[in-house]
Amino acid sequence: MIQRTPPFAFHFSLFTLLAVFPGQNPPPPLFFRGVFGPGSAPLDHPGTTEERDHLKLLDALERPFYAAVRPLVDWLIRSGIKPNTITTFGTGLVLLSALAYGVGAIRVGGLLLLLSGVVDTLDGQVARDGAMVTKFGAFYDSTLDRIGDGATFIGIGAFLLTAPEVGFRDQAVVTCMVAILASLLVSYARARAEGLGIECKVGIAQRAERIVLLGGASLLVGPGPHAFVLEAIVALLAVASIITVVQRFVYVHQHAEGRAPGVAVRAADPAPKARALDTIAKGS
Repeated sequence: MIQRTPPFAFHFSLFTLLAVFPGQNPPPPLFFRGVFGPGSAPLDHPGTTEERDHLKLLDALERPFYAAVRPLVDWLIRSGIKPNTITTFGTGLVLLSALAYGVGAIRVGGLLLLLSGVVDTLDGQVARDGAMVTKFGAFYDSTLDRIGDGATFIGIGAFLLTAPEVGFRDQAVVTCMVAILASLLVSYARARAEGLGIECKVGIAQRAERIVLLGGASLLVGPGPHAFVLEAIVALLAVASIITVVQRFVYVHQHAEGRAPGVAVRAADPAPKARALDTIAKGS
């Protein structure tokens, strides 16, 4: 873990930014990836010079974190702890986070959400480095991630529905519903596109951004007066997720028709390469 030198808030924020996405070798960039998605640019879509420079910067920011958790990953492998066990534990943290949100412990909910992101970095590394990558592991991880996404907004919706003195209560609850649907569509659009043989990692609001923004704001600020801060974050995530869905629609349409420059279309592979099995849903 990054050393807690003053100011604590800065280092904690940096730690969580580096922690919310699964480790890969080499580790993928994770925050605000824009149109080129996590990880190195595909060989058939090298990206622009600006994108490659951004990738190098984010990779440099990640290295301290991955170096710090390396002993923990090695210990997990030596202890025989399975990647699916780590995934289950991380999902448990997300569900506890949703429960904390539901009962009004917003800061606790934010902390647990960020911690779940930290745990979420470990299962992929353990699977890869421990030679435990499986197709079921990819399916299991993807499915539990979707459960976590939905549970978080359900917990927030429950708080907004029942807490006293909540401003714009009805609108805020509806916004939570929209955020749930939009976040699931973001993931489905990528999965469906990749099922058709098209890499689709574009968008401004992937899973890492949602965890960092919601968890960080909740931990540092709480719900705010009349829950306005929490409502604003949920609304922002809902809108950003909808934009991401639209971006992916446009991207897939362009690449499916072969009109986009640097087309990243590959033949559909009934047996995807092992490199993606344990992280297929990450960054979705």
